[in-house]
Amino acid sequence: MSRILIVGAGLTGSLCAHLLRREGAGRLQLAVWDKAQGAGGRMSTSRCPSDPKCTVDLGAQYITVTSDYAQKHKLFHDELVAKGILKPLNAVVEGIVMKDGSYNLVTPHGVSSIVKHYLSQSAGADVCYERHVTQINLRDGKWEVSCKSGSPETFDVVVLTMPVPQILQLEGDIGKLINENQRRQLETVSYSSRYALGLFYEAGTQIDVPWAAKYITDNPCIRFISIDNKKRNVESSDIGPSLVVHTSVPFGVEHLEQEKDEVQHVILKHLETMLPNLPKPKSVKCQKWRYSQVVTSTQLFLQPWTLLRVTEAFPDCPGQITLHSEPFLLCGGDGFTHSNFDGCTESAVRIVETLASCLKN
Repeated sequence: MSRILIVGAGLTGSLCAHLLRREGAGRLQLAVWDKAQGAGGRMSTSRCPSDPKCTVDLGAQYITVTSDYAQKHKLFHDELVAKGILKPLNAVVEGIVMKDGSYNLVTPHGVSSIVKHYLSQSAGADVCYERHVTQINLRDGKWEVSCKSGSPETFDVVVLTMPVPQILQLEGDIGKLINENQRRQLETVSYSSRYALGLFYEAGTQIDVPWAAKYITDNPCIRFISIDNKKRNVESSDIGPSLVVHTSVPFGVEHLEQEKDEVQHVILKHLETMLPNLPKPKSVKCQKWRYSQVVTSTQLFLQPWTLLRVTEAFPDCPGQITLHSEPFLLCGGDGFTHSNFDGCTESAVRIVETLASCLKN
């Protein structure tokens, strides 16, 4: 029975675990590790410290289904809609740019609900958080994987879905296994950097704006604002509203190494000038997205996932690359496709196709 480790509990990793479980049935022992405290990765939903029912999406804001993928990934879209995890986005989003034939879907329970669904469908997978992988070594035909804490564990297959710069930072034999051409191509993958603020309010608070979300083009700091519960169409008198702010890429780069408290103060000052009547929140969370999204130059600032984007993907966007085949060591994620739901879906599908031979054993 093959023991497979997936590093990263974001969209690519969680869907990969689900597809591997479906294809490999009981012939696989699956493990999913993530260095964070919970699932989601850049599809992150945060809870208000004093009211867990009040949530805000700090990462991806909604899902755009393009005409290219509407049929190719129809089964994935339809399943999530049928289960109520996705529903049509009908709220007003000012400044949105849409391509012909595309449409938007939103997550009523927060964008991390997609990742949590796929993990729940990976029956029996050992999902562990706060597992920060630091080394990968080849030992007697298996992979020995080490974390910042705890003893190393051994696996037959390892799939890496974290941002590419973090893959290149791994120590051990992996550095020797990446050939010169692969390393040069991996080093071309780059990500935008942004900050996100989540503002949580008391139940009954009114935020009087005519939109649910808005793209900003005339502010040096703020690029996007969303009244999250209004965007999801789940307003309730018992749950306070939440608001998310995403900064522009230039602002994120300029302030990347500053303390988050200092950056939060600057963002709030800009927000106050834009929405002077905004009520005072009961709590605020500041999120630094060092590795945001991958994107081609023609896509910059056009789609909702551009809030978290890779600025240059792996050449030719293969979905995954194989660093070692016996035993398998694969890399995948949006760095190898493009930064949206269907890009991550495509990567997960390609990973599972590559592993088809060991799934049959």
